[in-house]
Amino acid sequence: MMPKSIYFILLLWISYGVATAQSASVSSRIIDAKTGDAIPYATVQFAENKGIITNDEGEFSLYLAPSIPFDSIYISSMGYEKTAVAIENGIDSLISIDPKPIELSEVYLFDKELSAEEIIDKVKERLAANYDQQPIRQRLFFRKSSLDRLRKFDIAFKESTIEEFNEPFIDSVLSVLPKGNAYYTESLCDLYMNRDSSRLNIEKAAELYDKDNEVSMEALGKKMEDIFKANVKPDSYLKIKSGWFGTKVQVDSMLESSGEASEIEKELQESQNKDFHSHKRWQLENLYADLFYREDSKLNFIQKSNKYRFTLKGFNAIDEQGVYVLDFEPKGGADFKGTIYVNLEDFALMRVDYQNVKSLRRIKLLGFHYEETILKGTTIFAKNDNDVYDLRFVNRIEGRYMGVDRPLKVIEKNKNVKGRRKQNELSLNIDLVNINTEKFELVVYDSQLITINDFTAVKENETVKATYMSRYDPEFWNGYNIMEPNQAIREFSINSK
Repeated sequence: MMPKSIYFILLLWISYGVATAQSASVSSRIIDAKTGDAIPYATVQFAENKGIITNDEGEFSLYLAPSIPFDSIYISSMGYEKTAVAIENGIDSLISIDPKPIELSEVYLFDKELSAEEIIDKVKERLAANYDQQPIRQRLFFRKSSLDRLRKFDIAFKESTIEEFNEPFIDSVLSVLPKGNAYYTESLCDLYMNRDSSRLNIEKAAELYDKDNEVSMEALGKKMEDIFKANVKPDSYLKIKSGWFGTKVQVDSMLESSGEASEIEKELQESQNKDFHSHKRWQLENLYADLFYREDSKLNFIQKSNKYRFTLKGFNAIDEQGVYVLDFEPKGGADFKGTIYVNLEDFALMRVDYQNVKSLRRIKLLGFHYEETILKGTTIFAKNDNDVYDLRFVNRIEGRYMGVDRPLKVIEKNKNVKGRRKQNELSLNIDLVNINTEKFELVVYDSQLITINDFTAVKENETVKATYMSRYDPEFWNGYNIMEPNQAIREFSINSK
């Protein structure tokens, strides 16, 4: 993960549920009995309203405290027979479950068959009644995976009057810059929601990334700062030009700021835990704000259903409840396609599988190119204690493209020096392409309605530290129920990159 400080330096150059230690452990992988394929996002239940969800590779681990009586786990997934597995003598590393064909006659008999359009109208009519907006506390596990690939970073050296800022030095900069970064965070939290506000308490968290990248970039930044101090006069100013645009930066203020660097660094370290906490809360708020029934959600296939074409494909069952299965696609310029699963009785949307069909946002201007290329995922809802629905699971992937292809000049000028005002000049051309992919996984283990007074009384604890790991530690979450990491996370190590 590249530190913010080096981005600032480059900007000057380029214009820019707890169990005890005695808990029993159950681990396996769920597969289709006929095909052998892994079954992602299957529910593994061990008590009433208590369970976990398999990861995208069909894997799970379950920790059960001795205080919870159990003798079997129950596995269910849409389109499959619900399967009980006795665990008294352990379980196999693979669990096969059988597909279950759904016949309309097995589910419901209708007085009148509804068209796809009529089903969507009833979904919209029932939105307010079906989705809970009351204050709620949710116990959840939240994982974010961020992958950066520096596909291209070329600096074409043109001219420099500072001897140290030469082509070999530029080459050394390029050699230090990491070509790819992986950054993972995992958090076990209690999230309190009240319409448009939230409060968060993190019980335990982990960060997984390569600190060596930070060390290398900090060393490079220090070297660049030393060269800058030795060659630029304090009463100078820098004129930074990129294409038609230019700006002035007073050197005195920059040097004063660099003298305060240690103080600033200390302040940043002191606020690091608070920043981790507030950033997690912000990420969760964004995920909840983009649920399909929210007014300003990007996932607008229900709110703006007139922009989409819906096709009734058949029937299925989720948690033994019958559902309509409808595919949707854009009529014209809409953004998404996918499948929704609508409860036959109350017309609640219980599951959404979606993906974008075009770039969602694109900015291309004077050598800068930014594009949101991917937005896809799965969202699952289930009934809570008052018979309305709330969020139970999110798997969401976002992809972005960012490119810069611009000339750059950094000119030092000083009006207090006799003769020419121009003292030094650095001229380059920057050609950069970065691809960023972010994956969000959220599993809700328990939901409880609370009063507005309960919500108001919640005090956030911002002192919980995220434990740093340079390689994945399978023992870190021992005694906790979480979503199993996928193979990429399990195999992450700074020595394996």
